[in-house]
Amino acid sequence: MNQLPNVSTIEPNSISGLDHLGKFLENIQLCSGAIPCNDDGSHDPWDHLEAVMGLTTLGYKAEAMKGLNWMILNQNEDGSWFNLYDDQKPLELNKQTNYASYIAVAVWHFYLLNKDVDFLKNYWESIMRGISFSLSLQNINGAIAWNIDEFGKVDEDYLLTGCSSIAKSLECAIAICQVLGHDRFEEEWRIAHAKLIKALENPEGIFDLKIDRSRFSMDSYYPILAGINKKNIIASLVKTIKKFFWIQGVGIKCVIDEPWVTVAETCECSIAFKKIGEDELALELLHNAIEIVDSKSIPYMGWQFHEKIYWPEETPSWTTAACILAADANYSLTSASDLFVERQFKF
Repeated sequence: MNQLPNVSTIEPNSISGLDHLGKFLENIQLCSGAIPCNDDGSHDPWDHLEAVMGLTTLGYKAEAMKGLNWMILNQNEDGSWFNLYDDQKPLELNKQTNYASYIAVAVWHFYLLNKDVDFLKNYWESIMRGISFSLSLQNINGAIAWNIDEFGKVDEDYLLTGCSSIAKSLECAIAICQVLGHDRFEEEWRIAHAKLIKALENPEGIFDLKIDRSRFSMDSYYPILAGINKKNIIASLVKTIKKFFWIQGVGIKCVIDEPWVTVAETCECSIAFKKIGEDELALELLHNAIEIVDSKSIPYMGWQFHEKIYWPEETPSWTTAACILAADANYSLTSASDLFVERQFKF
């Protein structure tokens, strides 16, 4: 890799080598439990939960619980959350389906590390309502509309990346059903999950019809993280990633037409390659990502490799969390290391 201005001290093969990242997340968490993800102090529910999982992974149990409790206290009556918050004040009143369902992943992740059934029971209602909100917008073809605006109008667009995230959330929600014995919900959600996976494996004419989002690398690796099974589809996605988004020795570009590698995308793609058995490349990408840091070894958002500058010079909480989760996936640091690598529910 090209020499970067800052020298990283992140050691991804041990919890102690990542602990300063946990302290970073702990220090920015608000009293309410909210974890800001943007420089202006705002956060969205998905990024907030990603940061919660970073805390959980590194053993910051109390802080993770505060973050999960923030979700319960701020959940809307219909099971959703608003799009953006300043602490507990909603800033954007639209509601995204992939935000509403992602609590299942964070709660399941916490359970994998702590094996507390009572904990799952305490969060069941919130998970059930969040998943139900998302599935209320599932099309007959299996895809799920991405958004309801502040006036209650459904945006009839179906995002490949967003639906991939929901598929993973459903997978974890089904696993929770199996632990708690919620057979009826398990049956309903299995059907919804199977329909969604089928759509993700046959995406033509279903997703991103209003705006072509194929320029974003996430559209190429998120279906893999979602758990699609068709080998020819996976092979095609991997070919796209390697040809158009992978900058060897640097990382994964966020968008196809910009000389900009981003840490979160590189980490997530690392997990995707780990999932399909390309362990060497997965590890390489992780080590690329953790080199893009500030002077305190907190991950920057990205690296503009033509200008050779960190850009933007921001350290989002979700980027730090992505590094933590990718380290766990690659080095099996915790009992939750297979969260994004293996299917979570039993057949």
